[in-house]
Amino acid sequence: MEEILHNLALYGYIILAVYSFGGGMVALAGAGILSALGKMDIGLSILVATVANFIGDTFLFYLAQTNKKEVLKYLRKHRRKIAYTNLLMRKYGWMAVFLQKYIYGVKTLVPIVMGLSRYDFKKFVVLNFFASIVWGLVVGLGSYWFSAAVRAWFA
Repeated sequence: MEEILHNLALYGYIILAVYSFGGGMVALAGAGILSALGKMDIGLSILVATVANFIGDTFLFYLAQTNKKEVLKYLRKHRRKIAYTNLLMRKYGWMAVFLQKYIYGVKTLVPIVMGLSRYDFKKFVVLNFFASIVWGLVVGLGSYWFSAAVRAWFA
């Protein structure tokens, strides 16, 4: 067990960056718990996850906006999720960028669908920047603060 914790602390920031690029919350929650154990730094963990998440969503938006025909080929099997994403965007507007970070199954599709729908790139980047910061703080600090309960549950 000690070897696993050592490897997670050693390679944790790289794993966190790669996983957060795709929008994963589990890695950031795990980094918050490891930070509470003293194996990682919570500030650096939140920074790495926030930057990777911001870059990942911006990349998906740009990819969808510049390669619409190729992206649409891969989305044919996900029509229900795309319809749900469109409803989410119509109902909540710009708040959909913030909400999508917490909804599993659509968090990857929202930047893609927004890129396909001629949404303004600069506006998306600004909204995504602030949404990524809020996501990193909420998930990172939340897992850091509540890690005592998680440790007690596993003990």
